[in-house]
Amino acid sequence: MRHRLRQHRHRRHQLRRTAAVAAALVAATVGLTACGSESGKDKPKEPFAGMSGTEIVDKAVEATKGATSLRLAGDIDDDETGRMKMDLALDTSGKCAGTMSMADEGSFDLIVPGNGTVYMKYDEKFLRAQSKGEPADQTAAAVEMLADRWSKTKASGADAKDIAGMCDLDDLLEEFEGEINSNARRGATTELDGTPAIRIDAHDAEEKYTIYVATEGKPYLLKIIDAEAAKTAGAKKAGPEHITFSEYDKPVKTTPPTGKVIDLDKLGA
Repeated sequence: MRHRLRQHRHRRHQLRRTAAVAAALVAATVGLTACGSESGKDKPKEPFAGMSGTEIVDKAVEATKGATSLRLAGDIDDDETGRMKMDLALDTSGKCAGTMSMADEGSFDLIVPGNGTVYMKYDEKFLRAQSKGEPADQTAAAVEMLADRWSKTKASGADAKDIAGMCDLDDLLEEFEGEINSNARRGATTELDGTPAIRIDAHDAEEKYTIYVATEGKPYLLKIIDAEAAKTAGAKKAGPEHITFSEYDKPVKTTPPTGKVIDLDKLGA
């Protein structure tokens, strides 16, 4: 039983790491606009009349930081876990729900309804990947007990703090500030998934990103794409890193799972 709980704690650490990598990608992108040299000559008409690419991104970051909730979805590369996929809705009250996966190591679902409990569901592939090097009988027992079944633990417990931190939208948005000197130039207006947007290209000697900002309503960030050539063979096959932002200021659906839910706190008693 202790072995299973150790595995569970390791998975929680990876949850937090996934969110941290996502925040780092956004922070690096925003940092590329810090010292944009676009002068704003030949100022275009609306949207964002007279604003440089840097100024538009600054405005988008401020608007995004003011959101009460949003949905993050995308593919992110990490040196330790490889390509990670995430689809997570979260708000400033600490509620969140979504799915994450790590390269070829399976996936898990997460619900944090803000009622003092954290709910998780892992697939078999994920459990086996996290059990590498462990005795076969213990791995089989963990899979039998947890695979494709909801489990829960107290959000106030020490082991749940990483998850609580990951679901804090205020903390995540604070990571949007960067200090990398570069250029951000405004591009053409377009539509992104039906939403009117403007394209911004940000780059320096080492990094290059494409940023889309909403041109109607609040100037929220809509999407960030790593426009560089992929750095690894795996990333090349999977496509460039990207994060999309959607469902701004909408309630996060965090209805607790019904039916049998495994209480991990009782297992560790």
